[in-house]
Amino acid sequence: MKNDAPHDDTDLNKLGELIDDIEVAMLTTLAADGSLVSRPLQTLKLTADGELVFFTAADSAKVDQLTDDLDVNLAYANQDDKCYVSVRGRARIDRDQALIEELWSPAQKVFFSGKDDPNLAVLRVRVRDAMYWESSGNFVERALDFARGMWSEQPRDLGHQGHLHG
Repeated sequence: MKNDAPHDDTDLNKLGELIDDIEVAMLTTLAADGSLVSRPLQTLKLTADGELVFFTAADSAKVDQLTDDLDVNLAYANQDDKCYVSVRGRARIDRDQALIEELWSPAQKVFFSGKDDPNLAVLRVRVRDAMYWESSGNFVERALDFARGMWSEQPRDLGHQGHLHG
């Protein structure tokens, strides 16, 4: 992912750090029948103004669902680091050719015939806020804390969580 988030102490910078090594997010939208639908998307970029950027097929069900309700959720999980992030935002679709040129890679040919594919669209999610959970310590420390928690009368602190604003 290309991370253009500001490199300072902002919440957007923290979000960029948390998801930088997580290639795929699960995008959740609201279907016409009121049910929630999730599907994987490759995160291509986090912009300096707080938009997560993806490629999508213009004729996909998710695009149809976004015409009715622009609110979405993105879920990220890094099993190795035990880091989990849930992002709430508002989605929009465009066909920004300059951005397509910037983010295009040969791997995209699996999904689209090329940069000029009429079905290729840019999905942008403006970050409203995000929640994250991180485990502290390495695997051995986490396992020992978990084991201590099994034998203790008191809950164990196995990490921390936070709330970020877009």
